[in-house]
Amino acid sequence: MATTPGQGPLTGVRVVELAGIGPGPFAAMLLADLGADVVRVDRPGGAGLAIDPAYDVTNRNKRSVIVDLKSPDGPTRVLDLAGRADILIEGYRPGVAERLGVGPEPCLARNPGLVYGRMTGWGQDGPLAHRAGHDIAYIALTGTLGTIGEPDRPPAVPANLLGDYAGGSLYLVVGVLAALHHARAGGAGQVVDAAIVDGTSHLSAMLHGMLAAGGWQDRRGANLLDGGCPYYGTYETADGGYMAVGALEPQFYEEFVTLMGLSEHAGDRKDRTRWGEQREAVAARFKSRTRDEWTALFEGSDACVAPVLSLREAPGHPHLAARGTFTDHGGITQPAPAPRFSATPTAVRTGPARPGADTAEVAREWDVPDLLEGPA
Repeated sequence: MATTPGQGPLTGVRVVELAGIGPGPFAAMLLADLGADVVRVDRPGGAGLAIDPAYDVTNRNKRSVIVDLKSPDGPTRVLDLAGRADILIEGYRPGVAERLGVGPEPCLARNPGLVYGRMTGWGQDGPLAHRAGHDIAYIALTGTLGTIGEPDRPPAVPANLLGDYAGGSLYLVVGVLAALHHARAGGAGQVVDAAIVDGTSHLSAMLHGMLAAGGWQDRRGANLLDGGCPYYGTYETADGGYMAVGALEPQFYEEFVTLMGLSEHAGDRKDRTRWGEQREAVAARFKSRTRDEWTALFEGSDACVAPVLSLREAPGHPHLAARGTFTDHGGITQPAPAPRFSATPTAVRTGPARPGADTAEVAREWDVPDLLEGPA
Protein backbone atom coordinates (compact mmCIF):
# COMPACT_ATOMS: atom_id res chain seq x y z
CA MET A 1 0.00 0.00 0.00
CA ALA A 2 1.46 3.32 -0.99
CA THR A 3 2.06 5.93 1.68
CA THR A 4 -0.36 8.84 1.39
CA PRO A 5 0.24 12.40 2.56
CA GLY A 6 -1.48 13.55 5.72
CA GLN A 7 -4.92 14.97 5.18
CA GLY A 8 -7.13 16.38 7.92
CA PRO A 9 -6.84 18.24 11.23
CA LEU A 10 -5.17 15.29 13.00
CA THR A 11 -2.27 15.08 10.56
CA GLY A 12 0.84 14.26 12.58
CA VAL A 13 -1.01 12.43 15.35
CA ARG A 14 0.09 8.80 15.70
CA VAL A 15 -2.37 6.16 16.85
CA VAL A 16 -1.83 2.50 17.70
CA GLU A 17 -4.95 0.36 17.47
CA LEU A 18 -4.85 -3.10 18.99
CA ALA A 19 -7.13 -5.06 16.67
CA GLY A 20 -10.61 -5.88 17.85
CA ILE A 21 -14.16 -5.72 16.57
CA GLY A 22 -16.94 -3.15 16.65
CA PRO A 23 -16.52 0.19 18.39
CA GLY A 24 -12.71 0.18 18.73
CA PRO A 25 -12.01 -0.15 15.01
CA PHE A 26 -14.69 2.42 14.17
CA ALA A 27 -13.21 4.92 16.61
CA ALA A 28 -9.77 4.36 15.08
CA MET A 29 -11.29 4.81 11.60
CA LEU A 30 -12.72 8.16 12.65
CA LEU A 31 -9.31 9.28 13.89
CA ALA A 32 -7.78 8.05 10.63
CA ASP A 33 -10.43 9.87 8.60
CA LEU A 34 -9.45 13.05 10.45
CA GLY A 35 -5.86 12.61 9.30
CA ALA A 36 -4.20 10.63 12.08
CA ASP A 37 -1.58 8.02 11.17
CA VAL A 38 -3.33 4.93 12.53
CA VAL A 39 -1.39 1.68 12.73
CA ARG A 40 -3.59 -1.31 13.42
CA VAL A 41 -1.83 -4.16 15.19
CA ASP A 42 -3.51 -7.26 13.78
CA ARG A 43 -3.19 -10.69 15.33
CA PRO A 44 -2.20 -13.75 13.32
CA GLY A 45 -5.35 -15.34 11.95
CA GLY A 46 -7.51 -12.24 12.28
CA ALA A 47 -10.29 -11.32 14.70
CA GLY A 48 -13.54 -13.18 15.30
CA LEU A 49 -16.68 -11.90 13.51
CA ALA A 50 -14.48 -9.95 11.10
CA ILE A 51 -15.59 -9.65 7.48
CA ASP A 52 -13.32 -10.07 4.48
CA PRO A 53 -10.58 -7.46 5.11
CA ALA A 54 -11.00 -6.17 1.55
CA TYR A 55 -14.48 -4.91 2.44
CA ASP A 56 -13.98 -3.78 6.03
CA VAL A 57 -14.46 -0.05 5.57
CA THR A 58 -13.73 0.55 9.25
CA ASN A 59 -10.10 -0.17 8.42
CA ARG A 60 -9.80 2.46 5.71
CA ASN A 61 -7.15 5.17 5.96
CA LYS A 62 -5.12 2.91 8.28
CA ARG A 63 -1.99 0.79 8.00
CA SER A 64 -1.53 -2.69 9.43
CA VAL A 65 1.21 -4.73 11.03
CA ILE A 66 0.89 -8.23 12.49
CA VAL A 67 2.13 -9.00 15.99
CA ASP A 68 1.46 -12.12 18.03
CA LEU A 69 1.05 -10.72 21.52
CA LYS A 70 1.24 -14.22 22.98
CA SER A 71 4.79 -14.74 21.70
CA PRO A 72 7.78 -13.88 23.92
CA ASP A 73 8.72 -10.65 22.17
CA GLY A 74 5.26 -9.67 20.90
CA PRO A 75 4.53 -7.25 23.78
CA THR A 76 7.89 -5.53 23.29
CA ARG A 77 7.00 -4.74 19.68
CA VAL A 78 3.72 -3.15 20.76
CA LEU A 79 5.51 -1.20 23.49
CA ASP A 80 7.95 0.07 20.86
CA LEU A 81 5.02 1.35 18.84
CA ALA A 82 3.39 2.84 21.94
CA GLY A 83 6.62 4.65 22.63
CA ARG A 84 6.26 6.49 19.32
CA ALA A 85 2.49 7.09 19.53
CA ASP A 86 0.23 9.80 20.85
CA ILE A 87 -2.80 7.55 21.37
CA LEU A 88 -3.32 3.81 21.88
CA ILE A 89 -6.73 2.15 21.59
CA GLU A 90 -7.59 -1.30 22.91
CA GLY A 91 -10.92 -3.09 23.25
CA TYR A 92 -10.16 -6.17 25.33
CA ARG A 93 -12.04 -7.23 28.43
CA PRO A 94 -10.63 -5.60 31.60
CA GLY A 95 -7.32 -7.15 32.60
CA VAL A 96 -6.55 -8.80 29.26
CA ALA A 97 -4.18 -6.09 28.04
CA GLU A 98 -2.38 -6.28 31.38
CA ARG A 99 -2.00 -10.06 31.09
CA LEU A 100 -0.63 -9.64 27.56
CA GLY A 101 1.96 -7.17 28.82
CA VAL A 102 0.58 -4.11 27.00
CA GLY A 103 -1.60 -2.57 29.71
CA PRO A 104 -1.49 1.08 30.75
CA GLU A 105 1.40 0.70 33.22
CA PRO A 106 4.11 -0.52 30.81
CA CYS A 107 2.82 1.68 27.98
CA LEU A 108 2.84 4.85 30.09
CA ALA A 109 6.21 3.90 31.55
CA ARG A 110 7.54 3.79 28.00
CA ASN A 111 5.71 6.96 26.97
CA PRO A 112 4.44 9.19 29.84
CA GLY A 113 2.53 11.42 27.42
CA LEU A 114 0.54 8.56 25.88
CA VAL A 115 -3.26 8.64 25.86
CA TYR A 116 -4.38 5.07 26.54
CA GLY A 117 -7.97 4.61 25.32
CA ARG A 118 -9.93 1.62 26.60
CA MET A 119 -13.14 0.58 24.81
CA THR A 120 -15.49 -1.81 26.59
CA GLY A 121 -19.19 -2.40 26.99
CA TRP A 122 -19.45 -2.55 30.78
CA GLY A 123 -16.41 -0.43 31.71
CA GLN A 124 -13.19 -1.22 33.56
CA ASP A 125 -14.91 -1.86 36.89
CA GLY A 126 -18.29 -2.76 38.35
CA PRO A 127 -20.10 -6.09 38.89
CA LEU A 128 -20.45 -6.81 35.15
CA ALA A 129 -17.01 -5.60 34.06
CA HIS A 130 -15.70 -9.08 33.25
CA ARG A 131 -18.87 -10.41 31.66
CA ALA A 132 -19.22 -10.93 27.91
CA GLY A 133 -21.72 -8.77 26.09
CA HIS A 134 -22.71 -6.97 22.93
CA ASP A 135 -24.41 -3.73 21.99
CA ILE A 136 -27.95 -4.96 22.62
CA ALA A 137 -27.25 -5.95 26.23
CA TYR A 138 -25.45 -2.71 27.00
CA ILE A 139 -28.24 -0.48 25.72
CA ALA A 140 -30.84 -2.69 27.40
CA LEU A 141 -29.50 -1.89 30.87
CA THR A 142 -29.23 1.85 30.20
CA GLY A 143 -32.95 2.25 29.56
CA THR A 144 -32.41 3.48 26.02
CA LEU A 145 -33.41 0.27 24.23
CA GLY A 146 -36.67 0.31 26.14
CA THR A 147 -37.59 3.66 24.58
CA ILE A 148 -37.48 2.35 21.00
CA GLY A 149 -40.42 0.71 19.28
CA GLU A 150 -44.17 0.38 19.44
CA PRO A 151 -45.90 0.11 22.82
CA ASP A 152 -47.48 -3.29 22.14
CA ARG A 153 -44.41 -4.91 20.62
CA PRO A 154 -40.90 -5.81 21.84
CA PRO A 155 -38.32 -3.01 21.77
CA ALA A 156 -36.95 -2.44 18.26
CA VAL A 157 -33.26 -3.23 17.72
CA PRO A 158 -31.39 -0.21 16.23
CA ALA A 159 -28.70 -2.37 14.58
CA ASN A 160 -25.55 -1.71 16.64
CA LEU A 161 -25.56 2.02 15.99
CA LEU A 162 -26.79 3.30 19.34
CA GLY A 163 -24.49 1.37 21.68
CA ASP A 164 -21.34 0.36 19.82
CA TYR A 165 -20.91 3.46 17.72
CA ALA A 166 -22.80 6.35 19.33
CA GLY A 167 -22.38 5.43 22.99
CA GLY A 168 -19.04 3.69 22.41
CA SER A 169 -16.86 4.87 19.53
CA LEU A 170 -17.85 8.52 19.57
CA TYR A 171 -17.31 8.84 23.31
CA LEU A 172 -13.94 7.13 23.03
CA VAL A 173 -12.90 9.61 20.32
CA VAL A 174 -14.08 12.58 22.38
CA GLY A 175 -12.20 11.17 25.37
CA VAL A 176 -8.88 10.48 23.68
CA LEU A 177 -8.88 13.83 21.88
CA ALA A 178 -9.64 15.66 25.13
CA ALA A 179 -6.86 13.74 26.88
CA LEU A 180 -4.50 14.46 23.98
CA HIS A 181 -5.24 18.17 24.33
CA HIS A 182 -4.44 17.91 28.04
CA ALA A 183 -1.17 16.09 27.36
CA ARG A 184 -0.09 18.55 24.70
CA ALA A 185 -0.92 21.47 26.99
CA GLY A 186 1.73 20.23 29.39
CA GLY A 187 -0.17 17.58 31.30
CA ALA A 188 0.62 13.90 31.55
CA GLY A 189 -0.78 11.06 29.53
CA GLN A 190 -3.67 9.16 31.05
CA VAL A 191 -6.14 6.29 30.70
CA VAL A 192 -9.53 6.93 29.10
CA ASP A 193 -12.21 4.45 30.23
CA ALA A 194 -14.90 4.57 27.52
CA ALA A 195 -17.76 2.26 28.45
CA ILE A 196 -20.76 1.83 26.17
CA VAL A 197 -23.09 1.82 29.18
CA ASP A 198 -21.73 5.22 30.21
CA GLY A 199 -21.87 6.81 26.78
CA THR A 200 -25.31 5.47 25.91
CA SER A 201 -26.69 6.63 29.26
CA HIS A 202 -25.14 10.06 28.62
CA LEU A 203 -26.98 10.24 25.29
CA SER A 204 -30.29 10.06 27.15
CA ALA A 205 -29.60 13.19 29.24
CA MET A 206 -32.45 15.20 27.71
CA LEU A 207 -34.92 12.37 28.25
CA HIS A 208 -33.99 12.12 31.93
CA GLY A 209 -34.59 15.85 32.28
CA MET A 210 -37.97 15.55 30.60
CA LEU A 211 -38.80 12.52 32.77
CA ALA A 212 -38.00 14.47 35.95
CA ALA A 213 -40.10 17.39 34.73
CA GLY A 214 -43.09 15.16 34.00
CA GLY A 215 -42.77 15.70 30.26
CA TRP A 216 -41.82 12.12 29.36
CA GLN A 217 -43.71 8.94 30.19
CA ASP A 218 -41.45 6.03 31.07
CA ARG A 219 -42.89 3.70 28.43
CA ARG A 220 -42.58 3.23 24.67
CA GLY A 221 -44.76 4.89 22.08
CA ALA A 222 -46.33 7.43 24.44
CA ASN A 223 -44.19 10.52 23.92
CA LEU A 224 -43.40 13.30 21.52
CA LEU A 225 -40.21 11.77 20.11
CA ASP A 226 -40.73 8.01 20.37
CA GLY A 227 -43.47 7.42 17.81
CA GLY A 228 -46.33 8.07 20.20
CA CYS A 229 -46.99 11.43 18.59
CA PRO A 230 -48.87 11.11 15.27
CA TYR A 231 -46.84 13.87 13.63
CA TYR A 232 -43.46 12.38 14.62
CA GLY A 233 -43.19 8.86 13.31
CA THR A 234 -43.21 6.60 10.27
CA TYR A 235 -46.06 5.53 8.00
CA GLU A 236 -46.46 2.86 5.34
CA THR A 237 -47.30 3.89 1.78
CA ALA A 238 -49.37 2.18 -0.92
CA ASP A 239 -46.37 0.36 -2.38
CA GLY A 240 -44.98 -0.91 0.93
CA GLY A 241 -42.52 1.95 1.38
CA TYR A 242 -42.42 4.30 4.35
CA MET A 243 -42.43 8.02 4.99
CA ALA A 244 -40.92 9.71 8.04
CA VAL A 245 -42.79 12.63 9.59
CA GLY A 246 -41.28 15.14 12.01
CA ALA A 247 -43.66 18.11 11.90
CA LEU A 248 -43.18 19.19 15.53
CA GLU A 249 -43.39 22.99 15.46
CA PRO A 250 -46.76 24.70 14.83
CA GLN A 251 -45.85 26.13 11.44
CA PHE A 252 -44.48 22.81 10.19
CA TYR A 253 -47.47 20.92 11.57
CA GLU A 254 -49.88 23.26 9.79
CA GLU A 255 -48.09 22.76 6.48
CA PHE A 256 -48.08 18.99 7.03
CA VAL A 257 -51.82 18.62 7.67
CA THR A 258 -52.60 20.99 4.80
CA LEU A 259 -50.54 19.06 2.26
CA MET A 260 -51.96 15.78 3.58
CA GLY A 261 -55.47 17.08 3.09
CA LEU A 262 -56.21 16.71 6.78
CA SER A 263 -56.97 20.31 7.70
CA GLU A 264 -59.70 19.12 10.04
CA HIS A 265 -56.89 18.09 12.38
CA ALA A 266 -55.20 21.50 12.35
CA GLY A 267 -56.27 22.18 15.94
CA ASP A 268 -55.26 18.78 17.31
CA ARG A 269 -51.54 19.33 17.69
CA LYS A 270 -51.55 19.60 21.49
CA ASP A 271 -54.57 17.38 22.17
CA ARG A 272 -53.11 14.06 23.26
CA THR A 273 -56.58 12.61 23.66
CA ARG A 274 -56.96 12.73 19.87
CA TRP A 275 -53.51 11.33 18.99
CA GLY A 276 -54.91 7.86 18.30
CA GLU A 277 -57.62 9.18 16.01
CA GLN A 278 -55.17 11.48 14.24
CA ARG A 279 -52.64 8.68 13.75
CA GLU A 280 -55.28 6.51 12.10
CA ALA A 281 -56.24 9.33 9.74
CA VAL A 282 -52.62 10.03 8.80
CA ALA A 283 -51.90 6.31 8.31
CA ALA A 284 -54.92 5.86 6.05
CA ARG A 285 -53.97 8.86 3.94
CA PHE A 286 -50.36 7.70 3.50
CA LYS A 287 -51.62 4.28 2.35
CA SER A 288 -53.41 5.97 -0.54
CA ARG A 289 -50.26 6.86 -2.51
CA THR A 290 -46.81 5.42 -3.19
CA ARG A 291 -43.64 6.54 -1.45
CA ASP A 292 -42.45 8.35 -4.59
CA GLU A 293 -45.78 10.13 -4.96
CA TRP A 294 -45.64 11.39 -1.40
CA THR A 295 -42.00 12.37 -1.83
CA ALA A 296 -42.95 14.47 -4.85
CA LEU A 297 -45.87 16.06 -2.98
CA PHE A 298 -43.70 17.19 -0.07
CA GLU A 299 -40.81 18.29 -2.29
CA GLY A 300 -39.82 21.86 -1.44
CA SER A 301 -42.08 22.08 1.60
CA ASP A 302 -41.25 22.72 5.26
CA ALA A 303 -43.57 19.97 6.46
CA CYS A 304 -40.55 17.95 7.65
CA VAL A 305 -41.48 14.79 5.75
CA ALA A 306 -38.93 12.50 4.08
CA PRO A 307 -38.92 9.07 2.43
CA VAL A 308 -37.37 6.23 4.42
CA LEU A 309 -34.53 5.06 2.17
CA SER A 310 -32.54 1.83 2.25
CA LEU A 311 -28.76 1.67 2.60
CA ARG A 312 -28.43 1.14 -1.15
CA GLU A 313 -30.85 3.95 -1.99
CA ALA A 314 -29.37 6.61 0.30
CA PRO A 315 -26.23 7.48 -1.75
CA GLY A 316 -28.40 8.33 -4.74
CA HIS A 317 -30.60 10.87 -2.98
CA PRO A 318 -30.10 14.25 -4.70
CA HIS A 319 -29.18 16.10 -1.52
CA LEU A 320 -26.66 13.52 -0.33
CA ALA A 321 -25.24 13.20 -3.83
CA ALA A 322 -24.83 16.97 -4.13
CA ARG A 323 -22.97 17.12 -0.82
CA GLY A 324 -20.85 14.07 -1.52
CA THR A 325 -22.07 12.48 1.70
CA PHE A 326 -21.15 9.11 0.21
CA THR A 327 -18.12 8.32 -1.88
CA ASP A 328 -16.85 5.43 -3.98
CA HIS A 329 -13.38 4.14 -3.26
CA GLY A 330 -11.91 0.90 -4.48
CA GLY A 331 -15.28 -0.23 -5.77
CA ILE A 332 -17.00 0.21 -2.39
CA THR A 333 -19.69 2.83 -1.88
CA GLN A 334 -19.23 4.18 1.65
CA PRO A 335 -19.92 7.22 3.81
CA ALA A 336 -17.40 10.00 3.29
CA PRO A 337 -15.47 11.27 6.34
CA ALA A 338 -17.42 13.57 8.65
CA PRO A 339 -17.56 16.28 9.84
CA ARG A 340 -16.11 18.75 7.32
CA PHE A 341 -13.28 21.22 7.81
CA SER A 342 -12.68 24.45 5.91
CA ALA A 343 -8.88 24.56 6.31
CA THR A 344 -7.96 20.87 6.71
CA PRO A 345 -10.24 18.84 4.44
CA THR A 346 -10.47 15.10 4.90
CA ALA A 347 -10.84 12.27 2.38
CA VAL A 348 -10.81 8.51 1.97
CA ARG A 349 -7.11 8.22 1.21
CA THR A 350 -6.72 4.45 1.15
CA GLY A 351 -8.98 1.41 1.16
CA PRO A 352 -9.22 -1.11 4.01
CA ALA A 353 -5.82 -2.00 5.44
CA ARG A 354 -4.79 -5.58 4.67
CA PRO A 355 -3.41 -7.37 7.74
CA GLY A 356 0.37 -7.01 7.86
CA ALA A 357 0.66 -5.27 4.49
CA ASP A 358 2.34 -2.14 5.83
CA THR A 359 4.92 -3.59 8.18
CA ALA A 360 7.99 -2.32 6.29
CA GLU A 361 6.64 1.22 5.93
CA VAL A 362 5.64 1.48 9.57
CA ALA A 363 8.93 0.01 10.77
CA ARG A 364 10.82 2.62 8.77
CA GLU A 365 8.63 5.67 9.41
CA TRP A 366 8.04 4.97 13.11
CA ASP A 367 11.63 3.76 13.63
CA VAL A 368 10.61 0.38 15.02
CA PRO A 369 13.00 -1.94 13.17
CA ASP A 370 12.03 -5.07 15.13
CA LEU A 371 8.74 -5.16 13.23
CA LEU A 372 10.69 -6.21 10.15
CA GLU A 373 11.39 -9.58 11.70
CA GLY A 374 7.85 -10.59 10.84
CA PRO A 375 5.13 -11.88 13.14
CA ALA A 376 6.58 -12.65 16.52
